[in-house]
Amino acid sequence: MSSLKLATGSQSAPHFDVLPPLSLYIHVPWCVRKCPYCDFNSHEARGELPEDAYVAALLADLEMTLPQVWGRPVLTVFIGGGTPSLLSVPALDALLSGVRARLPLAADAEITLEANPGTVEAEKFAGFRAAGVNRLSLGIQSLNDRHLKALGRIHDADAARRAAELALATFDNVNLDLMYGLPGQTVDEAAADMAAAIALGPQHLSAYHLTIEPNTLFHRYPPSVPDDDTAATMQDAVEAQLAAAGFEHYETSAFARPGRRSRHNLNYWMFGDYIGIGAGAHQKISFKNNILRQSRLRQPKAYLEHSGTAQVISEQRELTVDELPGEFMMNALRLNAGFDLDLFRLRAGLDLTRILQQLDAAEARGLLIRDHRRATPTPLGRRFLNDLIGMFLG
Repeated sequence: MSSLKLATGSQSAPHFDVLPPLSLYIHVPWCVRKCPYCDFNSHEARGELPEDAYVAALLADLEMTLPQVWGRPVLTVFIGGGTPSLLSVPALDALLSGVRARLPLAADAEITLEANPGTVEAEKFAGFRAAGVNRLSLGIQSLNDRHLKALGRIHDADAARRAAELALATFDNVNLDLMYGLPGQTVDEAAADMAAAIALGPQHLSAYHLTIEPNTLFHRYPPSVPDDDTAATMQDAVEAQLAAAGFEHYETSAFARPGRRSRHNLNYWMFGDYIGIGAGAHQKISFKNNILRQSRLRQPKAYLEHSGTAQVISEQRELTVDELPGEFMMNALRLNAGFDLDLFRLRAGLDLTRILQQLDAAEARGLLIRDHRRATPTPLGRRFLNDLIGMFLG
């Protein structure tokens, strides 16, 4: 485990009168097949999953974290991957039961499970619901067979529709993930995809622009994707469709029916705290005068081997005062409505004077607007979000 890096210099440390809300992220690293665009910590499952051992390792991991969060209620749980719905119903039930036995889970906690169509896992939806999952996030990505094939997905459009219909019949809070800017995709095809997804009736939609990430097959063998102007036209069309259908565009890639925003993701964007357990999981925990980040070993085999020991932590460091403004803005500026200025003090633990110069410069460039209460990215700032965030990075 790397040594802890402490804040240096004469600047004062952050200070928190009230600790931020707390969430729990659980990472399940296996999937049926690694998609060529995916840069997440996911590994193709070969043979039977060691799910009993992995659930035990997750709970041991959680127990190591308990002294850092003792007594703090957990408001949301997100089980991501990989494809966590590959777990059996008994394994998921044991996992959530173990979480409840160790943490004060809020009575109305939002508990999300990621799932993919194309396998028998759809038959397990009722079991997942009975185990306590109350929100399902389904990665359909497209409802066009040609584009699904180009993305290396194991399901076709019919399977995606069937899985979405079953999910919506089982859960009253369902997110559908879609992508646009796909290889060979036209603006009309992107719009048709979104229209078909809206017609399924989900409460939440996530619309992501395909990006070619390092360490992916698409990076090694780049496909022919729409140019930037065409992709921007797709984005405008998708956003207009969703607005016309009554969805609120509340975060860069997230759209929700009124009252159905992802509470878990909002906690990230508002710089809340989160426990992170599982292979490759990341964690952020605030204390009275510092914020500590941790990450876990990425390889499932190594994670299992070091279960319940400090060696399961691959990196641990305290955020410096110079890093905090950028860390906060990297999240908060993803919210289309921006953030209350007082939130910077509450969640970064610093006085607003530390970012006034950058706020003035961003406003002068037309990237955000602000008054005495709130800072909000402009349409230009949302389009050039990386440039806007970069102004606050230390």
